[in-house]
Amino acid sequence: MNLANDLLRQMRDPSLSLDQHAQLRSEIAKQLEESGRYEAAREAMGELWSQVGERPRVEGLEQSTAARVLLRAGVLTGWIGSVKQISGAQETAKNLITESIALFEELQQSTRVAEAQIDLAYCYWREGAFDEGRVVLKEASSRLIESDVELRATAFLRSAIIEETAKRHSDALRIHIEAATLFQTIENHSLKGNFHNSFAIVLRNLGAAEDSADYIDRALIEYAAASYHFEQAGHVRYRACVENNLGFLFSTIGKFADAHSHLDRAQMLFTSLKDDVHLAQVDETRARVMLGEGKFVDAEKASRRAVHTLEKGDEQSLLAESLTTYGITLTHLRHLEQARSSLERAISVAEQAGDPHSGGIAALTLIEQLGDHLSNHELCDTVDRARMLLEGERDVPTLTRLYTCTYRVLARVYAFQVRPDWSSFCLKESLHRYEAHYIELALKDSGGRVTRAARLLGLPSHQALLTMLTGRHNALSAVRTPSAPRRRSLIDHSNVTSKAKKGRQENPEAKD
Repeated sequence: MNLANDLLRQMRDPSLSLDQHAQLRSEIAKQLEESGRYEAAREAMGELWSQVGERPRVEGLEQSTAARVLLRAGVLTGWIGSVKQISGAQETAKNLITESIALFEELQQSTRVAEAQIDLAYCYWREGAFDEGRVVLKEASSRLIESDVELRATAFLRSAIIEETAKRHSDALRIHIEAATLFQTIENHSLKGNFHNSFAIVLRNLGAAEDSADYIDRALIEYAAASYHFEQAGHVRYRACVENNLGFLFSTIGKFADAHSHLDRAQMLFTSLKDDVHLAQVDETRARVMLGEGKFVDAEKASRRAVHTLEKGDEQSLLAESLTTYGITLTHLRHLEQARSSLERAISVAEQAGDPHSGGIAALTLIEQLGDHLSNHELCDTVDRARMLLEGERDVPTLTRLYTCTYRVLARVYAFQVRPDWSSFCLKESLHRYEAHYIELALKDSGGRVTRAARLLGLPSHQALLTMLTGRHNALSAVRTPSAPRRRSLIDHSNVTSKAKKGRQENPEAKD
């Protein structure tokens, strides 16, 4: 912020030319933008550009200066459009940035072209167009030279973010490891904080996928480092993002009280910033926490708020994820038609955005949640759609879900195509076997807890299931575990602070 103040003082010089004045405004806006103060950055542009949707005033400026003004207006349009969920903002941002790229190319300013392309790729990422983002980042990286340290680091980081969002955890991990040495040479706290936060997300997801306490512990250390650097940078928005991410992490290991505590802090900070898109993400995260707690009514309200907010903007990938979560909550509340509509919409939204992973996840969720309410034809179409969307998928848990759903559909379709031996068939006995099969599955998946199993089966109360278990299905009593122990946490929360401190000592990037 000292640099921004110095630039403001320079602007008071009456001898400044029109171009010098515009260049200073663009540089001040860039400094404010890097600290997450997007509205202040917009105001710093002054008479050059005042609001999203308005074309910057570049008449009378030299071509290089005009390109810088167009780039700044485009980047800020992307950020503000995301925060406020302004429909069409990302397309406007891409057009302005692309126009600046054309001017920089005419001037053969290769580094400026690369900088603009890195920002253009982020607009594609917000829309869920990951392939386009990859292509643009690859071209940008090819233009950069050894001395372009911060731009190279930013390109690495945004490549990793795209891969992690697409659930290519191994690729994201590889990029972070390759870039770690580069980030050690950087003094930009905001950029370093983004590296640690992004790395923590990768480790968190790998920890969940592989059920690894080591990954979870390391993720906590990385989040602590991210918070430190964001605090040093004065980046309140990104500190709030870390709180939301911590909320999700604690929910995955069953520490729901800690999860809500972090989400409360994130919500407070995003509310103060009037950041709609991140508030929607907090709502979506909280809905997942509440699903884990079995608070389905509250989860439905939170996920519905997230969907309502994200419908207004361009971040279709986030909308697809929220629609999927919303569909799950509706299924638990037995609003089956609404649940199906939400999940089918999630598939379509993700497909249109160019985010096949989110579309595939929504299709698998539709089978998992509502498979018993779909016809054989609908099941086959849905699993085939999931298979096509997830073609080339590398995420092992997702592939496992795909194989499980495929087997489930094949078993269902095959079972209903085979004619029974009518000479020995008894409908009552067949229904009894099917009922016993599903009760046994529910008991196993709930760890023997009758109340949770009853909820999985869609029964009105645990007493209804108890009646079945003590009556016609007493053979399943061995599966039931009335006092089943709770699942132990992967980490000891009392050690989190000490481990985070230890991480700062071991990691030179996280030192005070």
